[in-house]
Amino acid sequence: MNDEVKLLFQPLQTKKLDLSNRIVMAPMTRAFSPRGIPTKEVAAYYKRRAENEVGLIITEGTAINHPAASSDPGVPFFYGEEALQGWSKVAKAVHEVGGKIIPQLWHVGIQRPVGSMPFPHANPISPSGITSTGEKVAGPMTPEEIETIIGAYAQAAVDAKRIGFDGIELHGAHGYLIDQFFWDATNKRMDKYGGNLAERTRFAVEVITACRKAVGPDFPIVFRFSQWKIGAYNEKLAKTPAELEQFLTPLSEAGVDIFHASTRRFWEPEFADSELNLAGWTKKWTGKPTITVGSIGLDDVFAPGVQAKNAPLTALFEKLERQEFDLVAIGRALLVDPTWASKLHTGKTNEMIPYTPEALKTLF
Repeated sequence: MNDEVKLLFQPLQTKKLDLSNRIVMAPMTRAFSPRGIPTKEVAAYYKRRAENEVGLIITEGTAINHPAASSDPGVPFFYGEEALQGWSKVAKAVHEVGGKIIPQLWHVGIQRPVGSMPFPHANPISPSGITSTGEKVAGPMTPEEIETIIGAYAQAAVDAKRIGFDGIELHGAHGYLIDQFFWDATNKRMDKYGGNLAERTRFAVEVITACRKAVGPDFPIVFRFSQWKIGAYNEKLAKTPAELEQFLTPLSEAGVDIFHASTRRFWEPEFADSELNLAGWTKKWTGKPTITVGSIGLDDVFAPGVQAKNAPLTALFEKLERQEFDLVAIGRALLVDPTWASKLHTGKTNEMIPYTPEALKTLF
């Protein structure tokens, strides 16, 4: 193992979370949980990555306790006795092989098409009831609805701690519900949840605060955010470093321990006149550990039908050596090859399985 690879296999110790290395499994929706219940196959799927040297697993998005939280009956719930029992077995399986695991807590908001399963009579919700193109789908969320959703996030955090997870991740990216409050295209509110970019963080701040209060000071909270949105890949919430600082500061102060900065290409600078990517800028402004993500180990971004080839990690190692970020989330490469991390560690990169649509059909 060369010195560059060793960077990825250094342990990371924070005040609340100790990890054996810097490799994270990125959350990837798989919809393999019938009726929202994670099965023994789900437990085996995550366990296999953990036993092959993935230091931290972030689960696929899991629906909080609200009927409009997801739009697919195969997306797992993170509520209800049966689903939580299933997740308890998943956490136990990962811990048995020395891994760490956190659930990603999720609400899709206005991205849920009307009439979607698993609860077709539930209407989608969002800050202003509009899509990013201005189409009116529902009424604005009422104060009572906002309070209910915040409570659902907090209860999911409590349940995650109770059944043995190592922390939680709040999904505030990609145009889903929390991000819809951030984005001026979907948040036209005139009350305390609207306004400028910093003011539009209020809903997220209240979610984070409620979760922190519910789980206590020592349970890790990871927050995932992005500039880009599904269908709006060039969108930027913060157009300058100063705006990014204004956006991140209230989230950090509310109780986030680690920021997960979602980009499509990790090697791209976030702003002009600096080589820092989004995770790098986030670490600079908050002083908190950060996770970078975006086509790591591959030569192309995710798109339907894309056959990405395995790519060198030279740029990643350079950024790690500069301590631009602390953790590295691997998505598609780990999706198709559960032994990706151990192959990298032992120098068997020529045996890594390339990411192709055909490889996805043999998930295990």
